[in-house]
Amino acid sequence: MKRHMRLTAVAAGLAGLSLLATACAGTGDAGAAPSGDATASAPATAEGRVAVSYPGGIAVLDADTLEVVDEFDSEEFTRLNAFGDGRTIAVTTSTGFQMLDTAEPALTDLVFDATTPGHVVIHHGKTVLFDDGTGTTTILDTDAFDGGYDTLPEGTTYTSDAAHHGVSIVLEDGTLVTTVGDDTGRTGAVALHPHDDHWDEAASSAECPGIHGEGTAEGEAVIFGCENGALLFDDGAFTKLTAPDTYGRMGNAFVSETSPIVVGDYKNDPDAEGYLLDAVALIDTAAKTYEVVALPDEVRYTFRDIARGPGDLAYILSTDGQIHVLAPETGDITDTYPVIGAWEGPAEWQDAHPAIKVNGDIAYVTEPAANSVHAVDLTTGEVLASVELDHTPNELAVAIG
Repeated sequence: MKRHMRLTAVAAGLAGLSLLATACAGTGDAGAAPSGDATASAPATAEGRVAVSYPGGIAVLDADTLEVVDEFDSEEFTRLNAFGDGRTIAVTTSTGFQMLDTAEPALTDLVFDATTPGHVVIHHGKTVLFDDGTGTTTILDTDAFDGGYDTLPEGTTYTSDAAHHGVSIVLEDGTLVTTVGDDTGRTGAVALHPHDDHWDEAASSAECPGIHGEGTAEGEAVIFGCENGALLFDDGAFTKLTAPDTYGRMGNAFVSETSPIVVGDYKNDPDAEGYLLDAVALIDTAAKTYEVVALPDEVRYTFRDIARGPGDLAYILSTDGQIHVLAPETGDITDTYPVIGAWEGPAEWQDAHPAIKVNGDIAYVTEPAANSVHAVDLTTGEVLASVELDHTPNELAVAIG
């Protein structure tokens, strides 16, 4: 099957952000005075910036001290994703993917148009944006902004047969692996090889109902979550891995590119209220096995609360306020670090609740109840720095080279 491809120079001038149904957007104020009271108990080793969204704005923090470098007006709810270049953050707004330069810092006028901006995936020098509203994948060089933010860079696009909440990744050899779905549901994925003006279908699978999320493990093994297990793509072929429960949903994959084992969030009750989860899926992409591990009673988390870090371990920020260290090979909890106060699960997934992002040995943790952000050394559990913001933190992204 041939599917058309095109090169685009996506340009958009942003005079002001458009209105959301629930709030009026403002304009970025590069001259806003820094705020927040930061304290540090020990020197950190990170270089770069951390971005935190809050209702109506975004704060840029120093990665070492967590001092607020600058703040920018934005929409009532925005999502933040690292672009992968150690500097840029993709801010999802009602108009598309807006570029935040954390080094200047500046909320730029550069926007990749999208009717419903969704997932951002970084892999092997490519950053891939997915527009749920049109099913369009935009493939960009991760270093596209090395020359500055004067214009939007040129990229390659692929549009799915139908719009859906999807995700795409480009592998080292140029293969595009992307989800398949429409307005009635999501069913699987397809692998496409690029040619001059089209894509050739190389492999496909329709065995992944409710496909969601993506991760790349060791050896470019790509994993997607399904409502009854997971879908693996490696060596040019798809393999379905089945969950032990009839309904066994994995919606997010937490991976390390130096480990074959994927840690996935796991839910086995489609009627369960709330967003707290009490088990994880462990997928060995080399052995092609799928196992579910129940967590101790005190460990409960949401999709924002797992990250991979030092030693390829998994770090779970639990409702007891502690980071629980999980060994993916066994599913055992090997250590526990107290960080924040105990918290309850959100009423809606968009509601502010604790989140964790890891860069190197350092985890950045939000504590919405205290309007705070913390930096934690994952090798010792020591809280290296904390800042109290003037706003309640929600989304979190790290831009560190």
